[in-house]
Amino acid sequence: MNFDVCIIGAGPIGICCAIEAKKNGLSYIIIDRGCLVNSLYNYPKNMTFFSTSDKLEIGEVPFISHNSKPTKSEALEYYRRVVSSWELNVNLYEEVTDIIKEDKFEIKTSKSEYSAKKVIISTGFYDIPYKLGVPGEELPKVKHYYDEPHPYFGMRVAVVGAANSAVDVALETYRKGAKEVTMIIREPSLSDSVKYWVKPDVENRIEEGSIKSYFNSNITKIEYDKIYVSTPEGEKVLENDFVLAMTGYQPDFSFLSKLGIELGEDKYKTPVHNPETMETNIEGIYLAGVICGGLKTNKWFIENSRDHASIIFSNIK
Repeated sequence: MNFDVCIIGAGPIGICCAIEAKKNGLSYIIIDRGCLVNSLYNYPKNMTFFSTSDKLEIGEVPFISHNSKPTKSEALEYYRRVVSSWELNVNLYEEVTDIIKEDKFEIKTSKSEYSAKKVIISTGFYDIPYKLGVPGEELPKVKHYYDEPHPYFGMRVAVVGAANSAVDVALETYRKGAKEVTMIIREPSLSDSVKYWVKPDVENRIEEGSIKSYFNSNITKIEYDKIYVSTPEGEKVLENDFVLAMTGYQPDFSFLSKLGIELGEDKYKTPVHNPETMETNIEGIYLAGVICGGLKTNKWFIENSRDHASIIFSNIK
């Protein structure tokens, strides 16, 4: 139960770090409170990546997909194959509850205890959704994650958000037979980040009235069969069966703070770390992957953070 390195998070970048540890002859363990590549697993079933398959490759294992941009199921299969090929040491469904720095780092989990000389945190951001913060949000009709359109056939659906996730959900539920799809958008327009090949589609559906929309608007209250929406024209009461809140997700800042990792004073709460080594203000604790960007979750992706692993182990060596 003693290791050179403990890696928290079994996403693609955590896997990269484990491969790098193995290359350098260091003992390691990956611990994740969910399944392998848990964030990817929670993506919508029919999702297609922005990146081409070669941009998602890790560990010198080729990623061959049917099309240039792979699907979620292809990605899950690929990362399972990477872990199996490298015979990585991975503990899943085990939550890290505390890390105490003594001579080494003492790591306590929901199942056991470990010691490690170094700790790498690569936990992503998909586990904690932004809440609407309105009465009725606890009702089972409110969903912060979306899997597939079938459950919403024949239903009146409100989609909250202006970015890619919200647009994809609105279009897919509309095309798969939702009785009514309404987008609730607090901004004056759709996000500039919406995929260029999708934006004209959703804009045309809104213009023709197939998908209703309320811009500069917010849900203020949710009830079993209706929602209340504050709009520039006043309050609207809409009949409703489901609220799909595609409002984004955030890192687990409380976990970082508990470890003593400082958060920047910028609006993104960027965790303090040295970009040349990826080491935080706590000596021996490193960050890798999207967690490095704090609330700026669109800064780091698999393709541009794969080299975090080599940077970290160059410093560890």
